[in-house]
Amino acid sequence: SERHKTPTKMASDEIDFANASKTGEIPSFNGDEKAKATDFANYFCSYAQLYHQKQMLVDHVRMAAYHSAIMGNSLVFKDKVVMDVGTGSGILAVWAAKAGAKRVYAVEYTEMSKHAEKVMEANGVSDVVTVIRGAVEDVVLPREDFATDGENDTQCVDIIVSEWMGYFLLRESMLDSLIRARDKFLKPRTGLMFPSHCTMYVAPITDEEERYQSCAEYANTMQDWSQFVETTKSTYGVDMSCLEAPFDREQNEYYLLSSKWAELKPNAILAEAQPVKMLDMITCTIEESRGLALFDELSSFDFDISDDYKDGAPISGFAGWFTSDFKSRTDANGADAPKLMSPAFLDTGPEAGYTHWGQQVFHLLSSIPVLPDQKVRIYGNLELMRTKENARLYNCRFRFKTSRRNESEPKDGKVLMESDLTETVYQIP
Repeated sequence: SERHKTPTKMASDEIDFANASKTGEIPSFNGDEKAKATDFANYFCSYAQLYHQKQMLVDHVRMAAYHSAIMGNSLVFKDKVVMDVGTGSGILAVWAAKAGAKRVYAVEYTEMSKHAEKVMEANGVSDVVTVIRGAVEDVVLPREDFATDGENDTQCVDIIVSEWMGYFLLRESMLDSLIRARDKFLKPRTGLMFPSHCTMYVAPITDEEERYQSCAEYANTMQDWSQFVETTKSTYGVDMSCLEAPFDREQNEYYLLSSKWAELKPNAILAEAQPVKMLDMITCTIEESRGLALFDELSSFDFDISDDYKDGAPISGFAGWFTSDFKSRTDANGADAPKLMSPAFLDTGPEAGYTHWGQQVFHLLSSIPVLPDQKVRIYGNLELMRTKENARLYNCRFRFKTSRRNESEPKDGKVLMESDLTETVYQIP
């Protein structure tokens, strides 16, 4: 994959081409033309390429979950008004039409909308599906004959479908657009969201081969820098050693302090994954979509790892992934909403096999050994926050301690050793 180039860190008002509005929102909401152009170049343009769409369409875990959710609940879709947010090549819109929707609005920001129109025609649903090019925040739907069940006369949509999820769920910040579409268009008492609920998980992992490789690549690039400095001085008479510290910081952030996409095997997981954030797509807010605060209700984790689990493999770091449910509404105001008789489920964890999301791996700077007849406890908090330079990218902070105790001791029993607090911030590129 192409190497992520980290933006220069500076105050947001000093950044000429920040991928964020002046208020820190994603540019498609309230960005000026410069911010929107930057957002398109950094984010949307890749979705205008068919190769990128194909990468998602051959993800059969993804495809099967959405297909089951839509086609398996055709009674819910029959004669309904549906909006597909970020339709891409339009496959979800096709399924919604084939499931019996009377009208589908397929919203797409990029020129992929032209391909989506061809897909509708080729599959005989162009009379049902209207492809709309533009940001969903700016879309105005034709009034026609659609009834609303809310105070807002634009709330005429019965079902919103969207494949908005990014790495570790929130990366790309498309959830913001979905929430604004929901608040503007979805019928508040009877409307449905597909998916309906999403959960983020973390777990400790063993992944020493990849962790060692990252450390070795960092060491090699710094050795190469030293040779470059010597060569430049001896050959051209210019001393570049004054730039070693910022170069080291740049390489350190890339090789050691950036999360890695991984397709982990199930046996890499050292303890049962724990949820760190749960979202109800009917009730979640823009504030919740911004990330995970350090002391949010679910932001803490507490794992126990023994030497008889995975043959005493060392702790190499953490992995993060998400699940998405397609099920009936669970909020207090959804009693009158249609019930899904065939719930569906999307899992991007190691047990599920390959998905294009994979897992995000956060390697420790040094591994933690798991010694014979002892247990290692690793406990702390997780924070996820958007970068100032790019509202679609995130930094992830892990704060944790570790302790060792005899295997016979309870979790709150006598410890043999307890570490100082470790705090590390990773980029999710």
